[in-house]
Amino acid sequence: MTVVGFHHSHEQVHPAALLAAARRAEEAGFDAAMCSDHWAPWGAAQGHSGYAWSWLGAAMATTGLPFGVVNAPGQRYHPAVIAQAAATLGAMFPGRFWVALGSGQNLNEHITGDGWPAKDVRDARLRECVDVIRALLDGEEVTHEGLVRVHEAKLWTLPDVRPLLIGPAVTPETARRHADWADGLVTVNQPPEVLEKVVRAYRDAGGRGTVALQVHVCWAPDPETAIGVAREQWRGNAFGPPLAWDIQTPEEFDARAASMDDAKIRASVLVEHDPARLRDRLAALVEIGFDAVYLHQVATDPRPGHDKHDDAAPAATPRSATLDAFLDMAAEHLVPQLKGLA
Repeated sequence: MTVVGFHHSHEQVHPAALLAAARRAEEAGFDAAMCSDHWAPWGAAQGHSGYAWSWLGAAMATTGLPFGVVNAPGQRYHPAVIAQAAATLGAMFPGRFWVALGSGQNLNEHITGDGWPAKDVRDARLRECVDVIRALLDGEEVTHEGLVRVHEAKLWTLPDVRPLLIGPAVTPETARRHADWADGLVTVNQPPEVLEKVVRAYRDAGGRGTVALQVHVCWAPDPETAIGVAREQWRGNAFGPPLAWDIQTPEEFDARAASMDDAKIRASVLVEHDPARLRDRLAALVEIGFDAVYLHQVATDPRPGHDKHDDAAPAATPRSATLDAFLDMAAEHLVPQLKGLA
């Protein structure tokens, strides 16, 4: 049975509305959930970026879903801090938390004021962080000198079930590199031939655990709305690596994406108005060899009057009508059918 999860986009949705969506996703039959951990959105129109770790505690306390988060230790986060955060969630919610550890994006990490390292340095730093985090979660005292420094650190509250450390990858090379340390792999939708190479590279290198796919979807009841929302919300995300790793601000994403054509947007998002066709497209991706699929609806609600310090702006709604509509559709047309895939 395929695990069907829902991705919670902190960059697009107010955290209160996102919390309501988590509860609604559980009611709709989703098996699992995940979220991103960003300092900033990819574009100004997305308009949010709540703190994932605060939100995770609330979401896990008010649902029974297992949750994961994609995180980049080493610059914005010291690895010992991530180990403590993961251990605490794991202690409170045994067996329900995983963290995917990646090398990061300049969009989020530049705020420290440190320079943005080259990719090979970021990869080496990530591996040091992974080793530190795993050792701390195993109850060891850690002192480490390298690209990151740790001095006599140990965790005083340990979980009974160690959270899984997942490797996020968008290229076969990264998937292969993660295989010797990761408890599983997560990637994002790309052309099927690329996804096949990513999965094969991880498995052929001895990669263990589940392989999960996060799929960006823009569903709306009519085709014009669907592509229009995808263009507004996700055109900056159509950039692949290495450009997406190195851009520093949402405004730069917007400027570079101003002339992005719809074909490129459709290549990075499943833009659909027909639920049956969306189900079939998702099923074809899952059947490449994925154990779990996480659906990310990139559409969000309009935000009138959201300028900062605008006293006339309406209070943030505790729900997202757009996400509710998607979850209602998914409960009927997507979740049961995708769960049935082997």
